[in-house]
Amino acid sequence: MAKKNTYSYQAKPDEKIAKASGHSLKISPKHSVEICRTIRNMYLEDAKAFLEDVIEKKTVVPFKRHNKKVGHRSDLKGWPSGRYPVKAAAAILKVLENAEANAENEELDVENLKLVHASANRGVIIRGWTPRAFGRASPSNTPTTHIQIVLGEA
Repeated sequence: MAKKNTYSYQAKPDEKIAKASGHSLKISPKHSVEICRTIRNMYLEDAKAFLEDVIEKKTVVPFKRHNKKVGHRSDLKGWPSGRYPVKAAAAILKVLENAEANAENEELDVENLKLVHASANRGVIIRGWTPRAFGRASPSNTPTTHIQIVLGEA
């Protein structure tokens, strides 16, 4: 029996929301956590513009939790360390556009949507091996990430 997709966000009975998720995406869980924390509670158009600017390396994502040995950015105000996680931003933008399409299908007001919930969780680790000298091997693992996005009318 297949497991039903469960969201960590529980909507109120009268709340109009649209949901979307991405499972086992081959992106960094740490980068995804920082991006989701940044775009949470943004309006839909602002979040899409932010992610597109990160992909073009015009806007910095502040790294507040996973910031060991992360360089400082001069254009980042209020927080010193940040990065441009392009691959994770592109994957989260796809999930966000999917949530927007679901909102249109639910007949919600697309101009007035806000990100009520955005979360990233670690997925399964895809095991791999790299051959080394003298018949040995070192692990070369690929992390995966689960993304959940919930849009609501503001």
